[in-house]
Amino acid sequence: MKFAAATDHLIVAAADLDAGTAWLEERLGVALAPGGRHATMSTHNRLLKLGPRLYLELIAIDPAAPKPERARWFGLDDPALHARIAERPRLIHWVARCNDIEAASAACPEPLGDVLDLSRGDLRWRITVPADGHLPGNGLLPSLIQWQSPAQPAEPMPERGCALMKLEGFHPEPTRIRAALAALGLEEMLALFPAEPGETPGLVAYLKTPAGLRDID
Repeated sequence: MKFAAATDHLIVAAADLDAGTAWLEERLGVALAPGGRHATMSTHNRLLKLGPRLYLELIAIDPAAPKPERARWFGLDDPALHARIAERPRLIHWVARCNDIEAASAACPEPLGDVLDLSRGDLRWRITVPADGHLPGNGLLPSLIQWQSPAQPAEPMPERGCALMKLEGFHPEPTRIRAALAALGLEEMLALFPAEPGETPGLVAYLKTPAGLRDID
C-alpha cells in the first residue's frame, strides 16, 4: 500500500514524569533519554530506543504548562485513565508511521481523528488525534504519524540494549480491531490479537533488556 504503515513507538502514560521515569528505569534497568515538551498538548516526555526506528515514549501531563485549547492526546484527560496511572505507569497505546497520513486515515474503517501538524525542537510531524482525545479502539488501534523531519526520533537515541520482543493485544471485539489493522496495511500486527474476545481491552509489551525479559502493561 502506498501509505506504508509500520510500528513507530509505544506509549506509556504516567501521572508524574519524574516518578514514572524512576519506576520505568527500575523495572527495565536502563536510563531513559531526555525528551521535551509538547506545547499544543501541554505534555512532556522521556524516551527509550527499542530498535533502529522504534522507541518507547513515557508521557505525562506537564504541570507547568497552561491547559491546552483542545483535549490532550492519548486519552490523558480521561478520569478513568488518571485513576489507572495513579497506581503506576501503564502501556496505553501505540503509534504507526506512514508516508501518506490522509490516505491511511481514510482507508481505516475506524475513525482515527483529525490530522494535526505538530513540532518539538527540530522534529516536525503530522499525527491523528481525535477531537475529544480518546484512544482509538481503546488504545489497540494506532494513532498514525507521518514524520516531516529528516530523521525519526529513535535513530539518534543512545543504545540501551533494549528491544521489543513481542506485543500482545486484547479486546472484546478482536474481529473489528483486526479488520482495521488489515485496512491500514499492518498485517504483521494481526498476530498480536487472539481470535477469542478478551474481557478487557489492553496491551502487553515484552522487552529484552540488559537485566533480562521484562513486561509492561
